[in-house]
Amino acid sequence: MASASSRVTLAQIAEHAGVSVATVSKVINGRPDVAQQTRDLVLDLMRQYNYGGNRDDLRAHPTVELFFGFERLSIYHTEIIQSVVDAGAREGVAVVVGRRGDHDPAADPAAWARGLVAAGRRAVIAVTANTLSGPILEALNRVRLPVVLLDPESLPDGSIVSVGATNFAGGNAAATHLLSLGHRRIAYLGGTEHAWSNQARLHGFRSAMEAAGVPVPGELIRHAGTFHAAEGVEHGGRLLSVEPTPTAVFAASDELAAGVIEAARLRGLRVPDDLSVVGFDNTPLAQVISPPLTTIHGPVPEMGSVALRTALRLAAAEDIDSHHVELATRLVVRASTRALSAPSDATA
Repeated sequence: MASASSRVTLAQIAEHAGVSVATVSKVINGRPDVAQQTRDLVLDLMRQYNYGGNRDDLRAHPTVELFFGFERLSIYHTEIIQSVVDAGAREGVAVVVGRRGDHDPAADPAAWARGLVAAGRRAVIAVTANTLSGPILEALNRVRLPVVLLDPESLPDGSIVSVGATNFAGGNAAATHLLSLGHRRIAYLGGTEHAWSNQARLHGFRSAMEAAGVPVPGELIRHAGTFHAAEGVEHGGRLLSVEPTPTAVFAASDELAAGVIEAARLRGLRVPDDLSVVGFDNTPLAQVISPPLTTIHGPVPEMGSVALRTALRLAAAEDIDSHHVELATRLVVRASTRALSAPSDATA
């Protein structure tokens, strides 16, 4: 076989491993239908012979893994993909998308990390429900693959680099907007209850309500368990079944807000005539549902760009300014909110 200093072909890797070229291709692409012993052998050979090019090649044609720790991706996740891919195009970087349904890093962190290196990845941008586990981070560190968490649902410790949004300020702005329209009986529909982003949005919401001297009864706070529309219909319906009915709902994602609007329709309520609704993220969904959704704009394009640039700086062993960056949110007013028509409504 060729020496480690010469260019090695995929066919030579396959010949030395005693497998087909197709099997080596499956390993490179992370396909699950390869025996673990065979996978480890192929990955070891790739690493030994630096398959995929030398370091100069990788610098000229860098590739970044955008990994989602979810099997079910949302509209918001597609916006993240778009933002990172757009940033990669500007930087001359290829972005490869993976998800937990295709690969499970927790099952064998070392093999997953080696596979990323063998496939030519220079860094990992991770979008996960929880911060990456110690074994996964250790495995990435051993192969010298830096990782950046993008909009983490759980606040990582100070040693992990992350990029997020000002969720507290966004929740505060949503409640302040509804209060300014005269609403007082305002419900909150969150996603994953213990997610850091969800809690920050709820705390921002509560802060604005407390500052206005408006109580938030416990029955007007619900957590759907996810940020998806179907759960918004179910849990939004439960909020709208509370008596007296809330006059407004702040939902922690645009998909949840869309679910609330559907739940209102099923109960004969009109948005915004009978119910005002505010979402979070400002995904394309917010502009096309009826009525168009008032929402908190999440700086997804900026987050994707910052995450990619930070990952590349880490890969180049450059210093970074901060281990955690939060980019600003802002209120976008559309047609799903309106002022209450009578003063008595505001005190209901």
